[in-house]
Amino acid sequence: MAGGDKEWNLQADISVDDPEMHQLIQEEKDRQRKCLELIASENFASKSVLQALGSCLNNKYSEGQPGQRYYGGNEIIDKVELLCKKRALEAYGLSSEEWGVNVQPLSGSPANFAVYTALVGPHGRIMGLHLPEGGHLSHGFMTSNKKISATSMFFESFPYKLDPATGQIDYNKLAENAQLFLPKLIVAGISCYSRHLDYKRFREIADENGAYLVADMAHVSGLVVAGLAPSPFEHCHVVTTTTHKTLRGPRSGMIFFRKGVKKILPNGEKEMYDLEQKINEAVFPGLQGGPHNHQIAAVAVALKQANTPQFKQYQQQVITNAKVMAKALLDRGYTLVSGGTDNHLCWVDLRPLKTDGARAEKVLEEIGVAVNKNTCPGDKSALKPGGIRLGTPALTSRNFKENDFIRVVEFIDQGIKLALKIQASSGPTLKEFKIKLMEDSDIRAQVSTLRKQVEEFAVTFPMPGYDTW
Repeated sequence: MAGGDKEWNLQADISVDDPEMHQLIQEEKDRQRKCLELIASENFASKSVLQALGSCLNNKYSEGQPGQRYYGGNEIIDKVELLCKKRALEAYGLSSEEWGVNVQPLSGSPANFAVYTALVGPHGRIMGLHLPEGGHLSHGFMTSNKKISATSMFFESFPYKLDPATGQIDYNKLAENAQLFLPKLIVAGISCYSRHLDYKRFREIADENGAYLVADMAHVSGLVVAGLAPSPFEHCHVVTTTTHKTLRGPRSGMIFFRKGVKKILPNGEKEMYDLEQKINEAVFPGLQGGPHNHQIAAVAVALKQANTPQFKQYQQQVITNAKVMAKALLDRGYTLVSGGTDNHLCWVDLRPLKTDGARAEKVLEEIGVAVNKNTCPGDKSALKPGGIRLGTPALTSRNFKENDFIRVVEFIDQGIKLALKIQASSGPTLKEFKIKLMEDSDIRAQVSTLRKQVEEFAVTFPMPGYDTW
């Protein structure tokens, strides 16, 4: 035929073209189907989102903004990006006269870095929630010995923390420290914090210090769409988010920014917001080249899904399941930072049990329960943190309901009790613990029994996406 044979035209299926990778993908799909996914930052994207990700849009380069590209042939790509931006504003009920959005960031951390670059500049001062107390790396994390995140290397950061008595953000201390540090930007955002944020209080503190208020709603963006978490848009100058957590889209990022009239001056003239150009130029050409158009299309698909009654029902179930999980954990004697949850996650402090998140994570992984170890307030090491973070979005996407999460907590409890048993009979180091876990025949038998029970339970629930892909 014209143009050569099938192989030359790159039409071979991956099962033929790369059997090794095809096998690994199938193994991962099997793991996701048979295991209990409780990592709070993960979710299962829909088949239509995955179809957009695997589309021909991957092939096109499109540096610049719609209508202002540095490459030809972008007339369709412009429509894709404009549709995504339109749906982003609609999903959050925003007026295009008052808000704009950049949908080109590759993920959440690049989005945050772009905002700091645009609004703060090199060595400008930022404040974010301390990572061991529920914040994110990209909010300026550093230790007393080392600047860990690039956001603490290129910007001067100072953390705010939790009130030890309540396990919730200490807004009074934040206000006090902000007056001393004089930040140019305050981040209201979380990575492992189970309570709603008081954006009004954040804005008051920002205004007292002439600072921008930036919300990182990556974890709760789906809850905000559904009206089940406070909206940051009423009080913030800028809002960033990922799109793959509670929003249930692809791995990507968005930056929302205020536009239009900022205030009316005493002489009657209008002072306008100047954020749009700064942020757009920070994303490109400042930090990125061409955007990933297949991602942008997939975000648009996810945003269309998010703007439906069914999505709001899903988000309500996410919160209901999280509250049921929290109660079931508390009933079994576990300690939760802040004592409960308002959102999609539970923050479990294992230090009262004299164990840690690294040991619990490893045992739970072996029995087919995916969680992540997480620092707790006061922790010194992220490699041996005091707790674990649990989230409900992924399993809720598989149609798990309240009673199902009670069963999930039973598996978690059995796994942690097994971890305590191993710890009691192994050496003091994590390495010795892992050797005991992996090589002791009695322990392996218990792991095998629990894993079989988990898998038999998990496979009874449907999986979003492709059936075997």
